[in-house]
Amino acid sequence: MIATPPHFSLAPRSGERAGVRGALLACVLLATVTQTAASEALLLSGAKVYTLDATRPWADAVVIRDGRIAYVGDEPGARKEAGADARVVALEGRMVLPGFHDSHTHPMSGAMRLLRCRLGDLPGAREVYAEIGRCAAAKAKGAWVLGAGWRPGQFGPDGPTRAKLDELLPDNPAFLTTEDGYTGWANTKALQASGLADKRKKSRRASGVVDDDDAARIRRAIPTPNAAEYREALRRATAMANRVGITSVVDAAASPAMLDAYRAADDAGELTVRVVAAQRVDPKLGPEQVDAMVARRARTCGDQACGKRFRADAAKIFLDGEIDRHTAAMLAPYADAPDARGSTLLDPDALDAIVRRLDAEGFAIHVHVMGDGAVRAALDAIERAIAANDAAANGARDRRHQLAHVGVADPADIPRFATLGVAADFSPIWAQAGDPSNGPMQKALGPERARHMFPIGAVAKAGGRILGSSDWPQPSMNPLEGIQYAVTRQPLDAGAPPVQPEQRADLATMLAAYTREGAWAAREEAIDGTIAVGKAADLVVLDRNLFEREPARLHEARVLLTLLDGDPVFRDAAIAWPGAETP
Repeated sequence: MIATPPHFSLAPRSGERAGVRGALLACVLLATVTQTAASEALLLSGAKVYTLDATRPWADAVVIRDGRIAYVGDEPGARKEAGADARVVALEGRMVLPGFHDSHTHPMSGAMRLLRCRLGDLPGAREVYAEIGRCAAAKAKGAWVLGAGWRPGQFGPDGPTRAKLDELLPDNPAFLTTEDGYTGWANTKALQASGLADKRKKSRRASGVVDDDDAARIRRAIPTPNAAEYREALRRATAMANRVGITSVVDAAASPAMLDAYRAADDAGELTVRVVAAQRVDPKLGPEQVDAMVARRARTCGDQACGKRFRADAAKIFLDGEIDRHTAAMLAPYADAPDARGSTLLDPDALDAIVRRLDAEGFAIHVHVMGDGAVRAALDAIERAIAANDAAANGARDRRHQLAHVGVADPADIPRFATLGVAADFSPIWAQAGDPSNGPMQKALGPERARHMFPIGAVAKAGGRILGSSDWPQPSMNPLEGIQYAVTRQPLDAGAPPVQPEQRADLATMLAAYTREGAWAAREEAIDGTIAVGKAADLVVLDRNLFEREPARLHEARVLLTLLDGDPVFRDAAIAWPGAETP
């Protein structure tokens, strides 16, 4: 069994800057709603409330008024605070947590897949071809047919072919990717549209199967979705998020068109999660691009109060590629490719210039790093930006920077996360034995470096801040699955030995990663992330107390209720809601 932690510290970590909150965080604070004592209360009664607040880690009941938490404590005190006319939700010992944060996800672009051709659950080529035909039937001549999810194993030894896709779709360009998005299957019209048509019989392009630069080139030829498509994708993604208890997300790579769609959804009152969007940094441009990013950040406020449920005050830098593809930047050559060590997409001077400008403008910098070389380059650039900008401002600044994925880190760089106040954002699904890329990654790194893959445990032990994320549309958006992967480093069924067991984290650390620490990264700690009086009632109710379950069974817990500002954005039939019919 997992022991219930008696206490945990919220003291500032080594190197964490106090500073004065910037204007962006002030916007968030101004968006909080003042409680009205006379309004009707909602009482969550008879619960096991894990608050993530060091002053009161556990409680029995929560009172909500005007979307804010009015009381956290014992049952008699809650009844007194709520009053005789309160609406009561009897939870009968179920667990209440702060709403989950997903600190690196792609809700809008990922959900576009839900509007397209889905090929992942089909048993073989015949079914794949039938589904492609069904998807194409709804398309006008010349319109792109897009989809994802196919697997090489669905086809014969020749795999998917351009000739077959041409036969199925003679009048439409088509581009269908594997689930991870790295490999695509294109027909002739798609190759022609992107300038990649190649008639050589033995070339990879001629087969219709493309990856890396060729896949990216085809994507650039695909028309940008319209506003209505983005809005529908967002509605689907946020509904999925609410079902697994998520109330706040960081969109890790939002285009200008996506920012417009987010703002429109926020103005229309459609957002059922809080969203921080990370604007993409173009590696081909220099720090001058930050001017446009600042302007876009300002426009996201719209006619509503800045920070209502959407802000665009983060910036995303793609610094390297992937370890199993030998495109991640390494400090030493790959074990299985001695002539390769990858490279960063920005040289040190260009990276320094962009990071320093983004830091000076108050952006939360979000860096994709997989190789240990990229981890060091990012930490170096942030360290230099901190020194330069704090000196220029004559004082420390408030920062919320993070490195996303951290596929492998040199042990010498692990303490720097805490020293610099930089969060390590992990997608734990990648760190478990059942992930298909795990074996190739270990082979590429060799046994010694593989010990430091996804070093959640090492960063936590060194006092660094851990964030939890899904990188959805990776296979699972569910935080409970991510938490279990991080705690066990095994598949959900525990059917394989753990990989890098020394990098496991405990349950308390991972619950904090998906709640309190996620709120910090999103500049929302004054609003949510812990269950405390005055904060937004962004809460999740589970059917069981996670601390009373075996690690390998954490994912079996069910989300029964998700509240955002005290309103149910998801409710299971097992929860009786005052005045509502069973859903």
